[in-house]
Amino acid sequence: LNMQTMSSTAATLLLRRAAATANAPSVTTLGGSSTAATCAVAKRTLAAVADEPLRKTALNDLHKELGGDMVPFAGYELPVLYKGGDNAGVMKEHLWCRADGKASLFDVSHMGQIRWHGKDRAAFLEKIVVGDIAGLAPGSGCLSLITNEKGGIIDDTVITNAGDYIYMVVNGACKLNDMEHFEEQMKAFGGQVCMEYLEDDMQLLALQGTGAAEVVKKLLPGDFDLTKMAFMTGVDITVDGIEGCRLTRCGYTGEDGFEIAMPAEHAVSIALKLLEDPAVNPTGLGARDSLRLEAGLCLYGNDLDQETTPTMGTLGWTMGGPGSRRRVEGGFLGAEHILTPEGKFRKVPKKRVGIKGMKAPARDHTEIYDAAGETKIGEVTSGTFSPCLKAPIAMGYVETKNAKVGTEVMLKIRNKMQAAEIVKMPFVESRYYRVPE
Repeated sequence: LNMQTMSSTAATLLLRRAAATANAPSVTTLGGSSTAATCAVAKRTLAAVADEPLRKTALNDLHKELGGDMVPFAGYELPVLYKGGDNAGVMKEHLWCRADGKASLFDVSHMGQIRWHGKDRAAFLEKIVVGDIAGLAPGSGCLSLITNEKGGIIDDTVITNAGDYIYMVVNGACKLNDMEHFEEQMKAFGGQVCMEYLEDDMQLLALQGTGAAEVVKKLLPGDFDLTKMAFMTGVDITVDGIEGCRLTRCGYTGEDGFEIAMPAEHAVSIALKLLEDPAVNPTGLGARDSLRLEAGLCLYGNDLDQETTPTMGTLGWTMGGPGSRRRVEGGFLGAEHILTPEGKFRKVPKKRVGIKGMKAPARDHTEIYDAAGETKIGEVTSGTFSPCLKAPIAMGYVETKNAKVGTEVMLKIRNKMQAAEIVKMPFVESRYYRVPE
């Protein structure tokens, strides 16, 4: 697809939206001597990747054709929003995703995609993440957390049992450090496991919103029943006739949606096919952030870090319920700092909470005080103006004794105290898909 074709197609898409409103992987790391024969592909050091200039996804030119306001993010040049057109800008892009029958298209190709091979792949992953990976049925996935020796969170990740391999997606800003950590852990692991980093050979798009299923099913084989595909499940499948793609029903907006992985050489054609549908609107990083915050979802680096444990982040459920195997057995890095020998959660000094009621948005690092405004009890980690609620919302950490829903607090915003309240999250009701019974 040449630039001239792309330009005319992009222009057509912009007009349609206005009218509607009126191959081989490149990095492998080996663990266990017997895996080399089955997992050998070209290698290059992760350190070399970290020194490269700003990278571009396969959709970079298309973003610019569609009016993308490009910014540096996680080592890539990505659109923070789109300019021009009736549905452009963070506010309208956000509301489009929440609107009934609509779908928002995000370029998330900066994320790290990894395939794990080897007969001991599940056992290895259970050393480095908190979730029940061995218990995942074929096609099923889960949100999990990568922890360090002290129980702090190195990254959050979505892991799916793809049958012949395990598919992992990690955050773009963390992926290089994550893989260096994996390499170190593999050196101490005696079993057979292989890490296959897909790098930029595979691109990743997210289609989010109540209209996503109707849009994406047009690109899938006619005999594939999307109504039976549960949230947090995935499948290797052809998309728009393209082999080598993967579809996962997941997302980070609180809406139904999908992540579509495809060979880089086909990313533009698949994106254009999705954008041809009048229900689809291209959406940037700005709306992605406000959507995830309304959904009460964490942004690594803001709301989670290596000093924060899963229980501080109110993410203990990723280890399973009381009495579950992972809670009782532990076995992951830092488990002893999170769990008692009986599998109960250890007490923590602070917890993540939702905050509402202030008159002005409270940005990250805003100080949180008790109701009297005298004692500092915490700090905001993410905050914005909610387009759906038409009010400021925030999440942050407060001392555990002040984390109860309904607790009155004061926020120091622009050196002025504003009254607020601890509330439940999500701020906006989630609409994840459930398979009809």
